[in-house]
Amino acid sequence: MTDRPSPPAPDTVQRAEDYEDLYENAPCGYLSAQPDGRICKVNRTLAHWLGHEPEALIGRRFQDLLNIAGKIYYDTHFAPLLRMQGFFNEVALDLVAADGQRVPVLVNAQERRDENGGLLFIRITVFNATDRRRYERELLAARQAALAANEELAALNAHLEERVAAEVDQRIKAEDALRQAQKMEAIGQLTGGVAHDFNNLLTVVMGGLDTIGRQLAKATDGPDLARIGRARELAMQGAQRAATLTARLLAFSRRQPLDPKPIDANRLVADLAAILKRTLGEPVALEVVEAAGLWRTQADPNELENALLNLAVNARDAMPNGGRLTIETANAFLDEAYVEGIPEPVPPGQYVLIAVSDSGTGMDPETMTRVFEPFFTTKPAGKGTGLGLSQVYGFVRQSGGHVRIYSELGQGTTVKIYLPRLHGVADRAEATAAAPVPAHRGANETILLVEDDDHVRAFATEALRELGYRVIEATTGPQALAALDAEPVDLLFTDVVLPEGMNGRELADAARTRRPELKVLFTTGYARNAIVHHGRLDPDVELLAKPFTYEALAAKIRKLLEAD
Repeated sequence: MTDRPSPPAPDTVQRAEDYEDLYENAPCGYLSAQPDGRICKVNRTLAHWLGHEPEALIGRRFQDLLNIAGKIYYDTHFAPLLRMQGFFNEVALDLVAADGQRVPVLVNAQERRDENGGLLFIRITVFNATDRRRYERELLAARQAALAANEELAALNAHLEERVAAEVDQRIKAEDALRQAQKMEAIGQLTGGVAHDFNNLLTVVMGGLDTIGRQLAKATDGPDLARIGRARELAMQGAQRAATLTARLLAFSRRQPLDPKPIDANRLVADLAAILKRTLGEPVALEVVEAAGLWRTQADPNELENALLNLAVNARDAMPNGGRLTIETANAFLDEAYVEGIPEPVPPGQYVLIAVSDSGTGMDPETMTRVFEPFFTTKPAGKGTGLGLSQVYGFVRQSGGHVRIYSELGQGTTVKIYLPRLHGVADRAEATAAAPVPAHRGANETILLVEDDDHVRAFATEALRELGYRVIEATTGPQALAALDAEPVDLLFTDVVLPEGMNGRELADAARTRRPELKVLFTTGYARNAIVHHGRLDPDVELLAKPFTYEALAAKIRKLLEAD
């Protein structure tokens, strides 16, 4: 009997199946290629990645599965490398799936040869690198972001010191500007309060001197009376100078009552030039440059003239050996960048510019920081009060404008006054000086005088009675209303600042509810919000500013009583 081969053992069959399953479903792709490069065996894993059945890949060359760049790279680099050394490891390539999508892979290849060195086949192992490529891209992006951040940080560190220095410098400038503004405001409040008290005192002093003068006029001439008259004149001149200084203090503190009117700055400067030529003298050459198409502005014309006169006189004093003084006008626009760099609040917009320039000695930076302070002067003792520029500053700020000074030692000085442009329809008639009203005597009209300062009230009462008026005195608003209810009154003459909770404006309003036809005249040495808003008199207000003289009181009272 012939021997038949025995069937394989069950465990051998199982191991063969396990090997086959491991090959077909391994986590990587396997394929074998003949010496000519054509695939002779491929596992299901690789076929699945490429969207093919394994049989569809048999007979194709491995490089045919690559994208165009991969094919070129394989033929020019990896195939020669494989023939040279018999293997290559972890070469990054892109396979092309059946749907055209690229499959990133890492490829290992190994030649298998017989004992004579003949090439039997090529074993190729393929690893799916999709996740790895994504991680590499993310890592590259993170690295680029880190490099960019490092570059920004390096640039920041390189300029950090400069930026810190610039920020500190800007903060110091802002703090300096704030301190300067606070200092000027504090000085303004102090000088305004002092000026108010001085105006009351000067009203009494000047009133007394007026009375002495009227009595001297009635007396018989004699040497003693002549000496008294000269002494009285000197005293009056001193009082008037004190009144001027007080007015300048009020101007700086922005407490003077202004009466703004539409102004053609060209005409005002041209009219002022004639006066300046006589004031400045021959050594100073005056030049006026008027801008064409100049906008109109609104300000108190008398105070603007005083401001320009102050600047012209200062310019003359800065040119002891003569020089050139130029006054020019222009339209100007202050933008936000400019106004942010100045200490006081100034709204951006259109302004009328009046610039006063001289070719004098100029000022150093330290002096320029103090030129607007009251009582500060660079002139010798007795040559100046130090209130000229402070008056200019206060008037311009109270008028809603801005003043800027430019100066260099040995080069001269320019002071620029910016006043807001007047928009809309306005009365084009320029302000003209009112003709003086004769001091007509009264016709026994009744005047209700309300003044809390005993000395001022005594002077005003005596002056009004001397003028032929009947006077009723009161010290507070409630007293005045009680007197008004008791008897007829033709005119209410009241101080603005009164005690016991009722000011002069409130008194006038209450009085006119009782007697709508009542004439009202206010007096004050200190502009208050009761009758002055934004530095300007209310339209319906008649004001006699302190200190006032006998003639001014007589003229104002008569004008009001005779008005329709």
